[in-house]
Amino acid sequence: MNKIEKISNFLVENNAEMTFITNPTTLNYLTGLLIDPHERIAGLMVFKDKAPMLFTPALEVEKAKKETTGFDVFGYQDSENPWQVIKANVADLTVNKLAVEFADIPLSKTEGLKSAFTGVEFINLTPLIERMRLIKSDDEIQKMIISGDYADKAFEIGFQYASTEKTETDVVAKIEYELKRMGVPQMSFDTIVLTGDRASDPHGEPEEINIQDKKLLLFDLGVMKNGYASDATRTISIGQPSDFDADIHKIVLEAQMTAQEFVKPGVTANEIDKIARDVITKAGYGEYFVHRTGHGIGMDVHEFPSLGGSEDMTIEKGMCFSIEPGIYIPGKVGVRIEDCVYVTDTKAESFTKTNKDLMIF
Repeated sequence: MNKIEKISNFLVENNAEMTFITNPTTLNYLTGLLIDPHERIAGLMVFKDKAPMLFTPALEVEKAKKETTGFDVFGYQDSENPWQVIKANVADLTVNKLAVEFADIPLSKTEGLKSAFTGVEFINLTPLIERMRLIKSDDEIQKMIISGDYADKAFEIGFQYASTEKTETDVVAKIEYELKRMGVPQMSFDTIVLTGDRASDPHGEPEEINIQDKKLLLFDLGVMKNGYASDATRTISIGQPSDFDADIHKIVLEAQMTAQEFVKPGVTANEIDKIARDVITKAGYGEYFVHRTGHGIGMDVHEFPSLGGSEDMTIEKGMCFSIEPGIYIPGKVGVRIEDCVYVTDTKAESFTKTNKDLMIF
């Protein structure tokens, strides 16, 4: 059963007439079309018993026709009301129930759909899409291996370039410039390079601050290549670190590797989180591990599932997710070590291979 058929079956099971899917990543996943309509409207309409439709701004219609198969494509001019154009193109259909991704549809779009389909009831398509994207195919995993290889190249560039004569933003610029030269279209998120105690902010932003001597230096980075993301973190040292900083790194590394080695089909997401958290708590730093152990990854850098979130789930072959414990002590030190992995029949394999030991530069 293909992806569109799964959605059609969902509509039948839930007595809904159609979908309107607007998330650009979901559109790409389901159709192969990658566009960003910005403030304009683009969406995928799947029905129970007729061919699916793609709706795009007029300037994207030809691209959609060239890059997709099996979809009726229509569009709208900027001078037109998109919701009325949609209504006109499904005039033969009475829409009482409409499936949308609750996790990714703003109020403006739900109000627009209400204006086209009076009295419509919305049902949530997000759990189905999450489940469909959860298990990666062999082709998807191969693409993510390539993205992971570029993340390793990024680490190598950053490690060699970093010095006390450079700022955090200098190093970020060097990494991103060199990856552009390699043909990487974009990073999967804003590259993070943080020196010393500035890394105690888990989502700190690089600034024009010189890299400190005899202090740890945190790199968190990833790329988007062939439509798939990578994400990894390493913490190195510029000069000989203090014994305290080195010890914190050792604890985080033990937590990360212990959790990663635990992964196999049949264990649960929360068990993986507990394995990492127990190592850090036993060492006396549990209060400084302030986030979940991991998140799913694929076409988005953060996606379903969550490891250590409010919901638990059993790990299956083909799942891909991060394992990234950290210790963040304000005013002192921040260490995070992260690999994203894919689950095989028996274990987890990492997309990134860069040394995780405390390297001194």
